[in-house]
Amino acid sequence: MIDKRTIFEIHRLKHLGWSERKIARHLRIDRSSVKKYVGDPVAAQKRSNRASKLDPYRDQIKSLLDEDPTVSAPVVLQYLIKDGFDGKVTIVRDYLRQLRGKRKQRIAYIRFESAPGEQMQIDWGHFGSLPYGDTRRKLYALVVIEAFSRMLYVRFTHSQKQDALHDGLLQAFIRFGGCPKKLVVDNMATAVIERVGPMVRFNDAFLDFLRHFAIEPIACTPGAPYEKGKVESGVKYLRRNFMSLRSFADLDDVQHQALNWLDTVANVRIHQTTGQRPVDRFEKVKLHPLPDLLPDVRETQSLLVHKDFAVRFDGNTYTAPPWAIGKTVAVKADPAVVSLYLNDKRIAVHPRCWDRKKRIETPSHRQQVKKLRKKLMHDRQVATLMSLGSVAVDYLNGLLDAGQPIRKQVKRLLVLKDKYGAEALVYALTKSMAHKAFGADYVENIVHQEMAPKNDHPPVRLKNEDLNQIRLNQPSLAEYDTHALKERRK
Repeated sequence: MIDKRTIFEIHRLKHLGWSERKIARHLRIDRSSVKKYVGDPVAAQKRSNRASKLDPYRDQIKSLLDEDPTVSAPVVLQYLIKDGFDGKVTIVRDYLRQLRGKRKQRIAYIRFESAPGEQMQIDWGHFGSLPYGDTRRKLYALVVIEAFSRMLYVRFTHSQKQDALHDGLLQAFIRFGGCPKKLVVDNMATAVIERVGPMVRFNDAFLDFLRHFAIEPIACTPGAPYEKGKVESGVKYLRRNFMSLRSFADLDDVQHQALNWLDTVANVRIHQTTGQRPVDRFEKVKLHPLPDLLPDVRETQSLLVHKDFAVRFDGNTYTAPPWAIGKTVAVKADPAVVSLYLNDKRIAVHPRCWDRKKRIETPSHRQQVKKLRKKLMHDRQVATLMSLGSVAVDYLNGLLDAGQPIRKQVKRLLVLKDKYGAEALVYALTKSMAHKAFGADYVENIVHQEMAPKNDHPPVRLKNEDLNQIRLNQPSLAEYDTHALKERRK
């Protein structure tokens, strides 16, 4: 019912010479209402104040509207039914329209229908973001609809990259139990690279993906969204019916709720256009069977395993076995798992973390590092270097933390000891550690600049290479001092 202030505005604008159409557009009411109240200003008072089924629920509806201004009538109806409301969605829709003061836009377009299994349409929707610790990740949904039945599938992601598109389509085909003959897309960069008039150049990776399923891609004409109007409506329906008044813990929770919503609401409702349930019409659909070997649609990158035995991926670090340090591995990730491969062999698996600046570590990888340290400490060459004292031990630990090849580094350091002497090497190790420079190159540079070689000739090389590797540990002079003091006391 229009209030008296609105009636006053209708007559005021009419006296200014405004047309009824312009008044209706300005006040956001029906043109018929403007005509009615221009002819009879007291028409509102003639309406009977009959009780409405909606009266006990008006405050609840206002509360839901305050919580989510975009909430749709079917969602509100779901909440009201729980509290005993037995009315239809029409009265709820009329009341929401009254509260919002909006009117529908009427756009003329040509409707067309596809044969069962002939066509699917896809489109992306953006639905805010999800928090992970101090990080927020944007939330997207790939909506896929089978055109004949209006059967929906939704895949939520934190990305619209190429692999996310392929993963969403593959999951949709698996869910539907097959693939269509044609796939209608808009001009997204992951599908269409270039368009000149009717000539379309599709994304090579997209075509390579579709090749496995023998699907023909069809790109919509720019500025003609009605060409994929079914999926456009699907995105709007998802936004208004599913997203309203819901909360989510993470990406997995969103997807789980979405699949439940598809099974219990979206695909079993009476569709306004067809007058049938999508799940019933889908029984007439015969899709092409999926190939025996499905394509690998995971996000893939080639990354270096750093000195901390981990790779840097999507804002986080994921560990690898320590023996892979310095090697380039293939990182393959889906929304749930991050896997590391070396020469097509999987060497590590981690749960995917959507937070950022986190280290995801497998306990066995750290244990392998500890075992490696223990093994190296029992090496004869390493023991010789450690005999130089605590400085050498600390430097060895620094080399291990830096991921340096220990045996190679120790061999070079012992050569410097033979050439410049133990004292010069300890001095260089101390100075190198002060600058956190771990490596034989730094030590060699220091002793070369500041020390003179103690020996002008290299040691004699024997034919037996094992004998050349024999080294004597640095003797501790403190033991001799202790023995000398004992002899004096006697």
